[in-house]
Amino acid sequence: MSDCPILVWMLSLNREYTKEEYNACYKVVEDCVPHIKIPHDPPNPDSFRQIMTQMLPLLMMRHRRIPRAKWRDCATPNGKHWIEQAPDDMPPEKYLHSMIGYHLTYETSLCGMAMAQGIQRKVINIGLGIKHVAVEPRGTALATYVAAMAPRLTPAERQLIGPELGDEAVLRRLSILLALKAAYIHAIGQPPGFDWARLEFDIPRETARGDGHPLQGWEFRIFRASLGVARKNILVEEHYQCVCAFFRGTKESTFVWHESAKELESWVQFINIDQMVKVIPKLTA
Repeated sequence: MSDCPILVWMLSLNREYTKEEYNACYKVVEDCVPHIKIPHDPPNPDSFRQIMTQMLPLLMMRHRRIPRAKWRDCATPNGKHWIEQAPDDMPPEKYLHSMIGYHLTYETSLCGMAMAQGIQRKVINIGLGIKHVAVEPRGTALATYVAAMAPRLTPAERQLIGPELGDEAVLRRLSILLALKAAYIHAIGQPPGFDWARLEFDIPRETARGDGHPLQGWEFRIFRASLGVARKNILVEEHYQCVCAFFRGTKESTFVWHESAKELESWVQFINIDQMVKVIPKLTA
């Protein structure tokens, strides 16, 4: 798997933010990613999520010690992003392999960025799916929530989440299915109206199909994230099902399950609001 290594950054919105923090982060995005237009709306948590998510590429490039002036953000016609570094002092062969394809997404208290480095046409086919393992809206009966999500599933997938499994297993399996679909839809750059039921994931058999045909050449990395989040004065634990989808072009599609924190250490990095706010002065350099 040395060809196009994958890295994921996860930012936990682990506490309430202040207006000052919102404004400082907003200014960074305004200055460094001017093509991304986010309305200024400090009281709106969704606006803060968008801003923090857009700061992840800045943080990643800063981590690589590449100043902001030395790279540019590019996108394909269907919105797949990649970062191109200035070719100075780089041999042409190295330059070709220096492209960083990435995808950004967020849900509830978790913002994420998945990236791969290599040749541009290879690295842009990456997507991240994040699913909060919880019913929405909060307090909904599980059966009601499952029924609301049913149109996104195929009949075979619905059988994988039968009520006889018990609430916890149903919710977890449903979250895995939705995260797999979101990751794949993001990786291929589909618009929001895409019909999720065109995709079918058979979790026990580890197979994937699109429009009835096998999806070949994909790598699906499936992992969980658990966060402690302070809401007012109470610490609550939130669980997320995450999937990174990447097109490797191999003959078969593979499903890689990462069950322990140890397995994630080599390719998933977790940070929180405090860590992001602390590096703001360095991000604009």
